[in-house]
Amino acid sequence: MKRIQIYDTTLRDGTQGEGVSFSLHDKLAITGRLDGLGIGYVEGGYPASNPKDAAYFEEAAKLRLSTARVVAFGSTARPGTPPSRDAGLRALLRAGTPVVTIVAKSWDLHVKEVLRISLSANLELIEKTVAYLKKHTDEVIVDAEHFFDGYGANPSYALRTLEAAASGGADLVCLCETNGGALPEAIAVGMEAAKAAGVPLGIHCHNDSGLAVANTLRAIECGAVQVQGTMNGFGERCGNANLCTIIPTLQLKKGYRCTTDRKLKTLAATSRYLYELANVEPDRQRPYVGRAAFAHKGGLHVSAVRKNPVTYEHIDPDLVGNERRVLVSDLAGRSSVAHKAEQFGIDMAGRADELASVLSEIKELENSGFQFEGAEASLELLMRKDLKNKARFFKLVEFRVIDEKPSEEEHSRSEASVMIEGPDGEPEHTVATGNGPVNALDSALRKALTKFYPELEEVQLHDYKVRVLAGQEGTGGLVRVLIESGDSEGRWGTVGVSHNIVEASWQALVDSITYKLHKDRGALGRRAG
Repeated sequence: MKRIQIYDTTLRDGTQGEGVSFSLHDKLAITGRLDGLGIGYVEGGYPASNPKDAAYFEEAAKLRLSTARVVAFGSTARPGTPPSRDAGLRALLRAGTPVVTIVAKSWDLHVKEVLRISLSANLELIEKTVAYLKKHTDEVIVDAEHFFDGYGANPSYALRTLEAAASGGADLVCLCETNGGALPEAIAVGMEAAKAAGVPLGIHCHNDSGLAVANTLRAIECGAVQVQGTMNGFGERCGNANLCTIIPTLQLKKGYRCTTDRKLKTLAATSRYLYELANVEPDRQRPYVGRAAFAHKGGLHVSAVRKNPVTYEHIDPDLVGNERRVLVSDLAGRSSVAHKAEQFGIDMAGRADELASVLSEIKELENSGFQFEGAEASLELLMRKDLKNKARFFKLVEFRVIDEKPSEEEHSRSEASVMIEGPDGEPEHTVATGNGPVNALDSALRKALTKFYPELEEVQLHDYKVRVLAGQEGTGGLVRVLIESGDSEGRWGTVGVSHNIVEASWQALVDSITYKLHKDRGALGRRAG
């Protein structure tokens, strides 16, 4: 099995993407996670560009990495400056990495209009810079920037830049499709021509035409031995080639070896981890790693997948650490509901009529505005109620919410009072304030219940979303509230729908707390009545 080198540039090229930024601590943590995934090269940044990158290389040298080699990135020496005196090259060497990558101009347009030097002077810069670095470091990679545009404009000169890198002693030349506009056939033509340079070739693609992954795969078919890309496709403009798509495609479908099978199972978790550190909402529909990548909603699809997953899944989701999900909605059939019941641990043997009743209620609720795709805790409680398998931990007697703003200058104040019947049937009345009506209501409800269920103190509200449902009623229209809650063991989603935002929030809050109690002590709740 042929091995492909995986070169990750998330920490450098990926951070050039809009809204993507990592702290020093983040960069070090990501390096460790990429090493755990089996990545061969981790490009840490340009040590001369900012203090954070310089500090990264100092700290990265202390990491115990099993597969990853940390790479410092820079450029050729400045025109008119000998490599030995160039401040940027000195910073690269001070980083002390076993691998150095430099970017070199291979498009004559850039040489003339950006560097503003002669074409021959650029060739000399490339060769002398590589030769100098090879004397002081183990491995030198040259990124031939804009190679495919350069080859299209001036083929002979673009190839001479590769030859200059090879003459200087470059270990590998990576052909960069920097503007992201090339088609796969242009990649193939450029790759075949570049082989004449007599040096191992890599590929680095951007996604401005949505073809970064396709172009990368085409380059590998033409002999590229290294892939440069980023996790989740982070990167400038439309992003870089997405390693979360490329790695499993190469390993599971093309017969290449990128990492071990065991490490490949960490791919989905690593993808989510980087989204979290970047504070970027995960793309649910990312191939292989997205939450929706193996999610099935249509009744016919679910029925088929339950019989044989191959019918609607191109790989086993477990291979990349993802999971199969069945979504229950107004498109669901009995197979979908039966599958969810099994997943929730509800015995459905011989209960076909009850199953049909549950399905009917779900469809009616979805038609009235409920949505259970992001609120599976509410779905489970609904199914348990209909199937007489739901614990009851408390009963609402009444709640009241007061929201007031004493004057234009003062902030608004919210106060909520809640009266419930606890598990012993005795009423419990509490009052709480909050920074808004929902916060006050949440605080009052928890205050009433923690006397009976102290574990509720560890529940945290992670996300709260309100959506006004389509209609002509304006501010009097239906609203849907989705709440994501969690504890030390995981997270769960709940939903509420009403014309009154507080009532909708109450529904979702009650489901959140009930789910926690059911999860932790369902049997006790049934005994309590």
